[in-house]
Amino acid sequence: MSHTENTQASTMERSNKSAREIFEDVWANPNRAPFGFGTKLAIVNVDPQKSYTRPDLFPKTAYITDPLQIRHIDRISWEARRKNLPVVWTHVAYMENAADAGVWGTRTNTPDSLQNIKRGSQRSEFDDRLRIDSAVDAVYVKQMPSAFHDTPLNSFLNWHRVDTVVVTGGSTSGCVRATAVDSLSHGYRTIVPIECVADKHESYHFANLTDLHLKYADVVSVDAVLAWISAYEGDR
Repeated sequence: MSHTENTQASTMERSNKSAREIFEDVWANPNRAPFGFGTKLAIVNVDPQKSYTRPDLFPKTAYITDPLQIRHIDRISWEARRKNLPVVWTHVAYMENAADAGVWGTRTNTPDSLQNIKRGSQRSEFDDRLRIDSAVDAVYVKQMPSAFHDTPLNSFLNWHRVDTVVVTGGSTSGCVRATAVDSLSHGYRTIVPIECVADKHESYHFANLTDLHLKYADVVSVDAVLAWISAYEGDR
């Protein structure tokens, strides 16, 4: 390794702290300027389906970080709906032969792989604890990580004059992150309520929350989202 390469390599910051501790330090920094809430938000619930929320049914693929995650997601969605704010639900599901799974679905071919989340299967069903109102909520099937990829989500948000997207669901390091990055890339203020997202391991969870908070979103408490919704007085 050349002297230049060695100098560049040594500039990467290192720490003996855990991913959780690093996140807590970043989250507590009062000098970080938030994006903040705008004038109208939408709740985008990314893949709160049984394959990912029910470890009793699917122990190899489901995960729980905050035990009250589903209750929190349901509550902010319910409160947003009461204020006529848009609520969106996505879930991953594929054709019976997985012909629409794309390259993402080719990585493994096991009983718990992506290809086995068939349309209409129990793994693709939304968690029963969620109160989804199909008469007014937008429900999209997606085949890739981001809720924006090949779905009508951006057009839906534009039509409703939304400028702020609240992202919930899982996984923090996967579909939540992909959706949050795409949300910012589409020009939306992006909010991630920490109690409403989950992952398989806390290192992935907190490392990605740190990166999201530093670059692409505001990681906030679910109470902050509820407070904003409570104060919302409608379109002006």
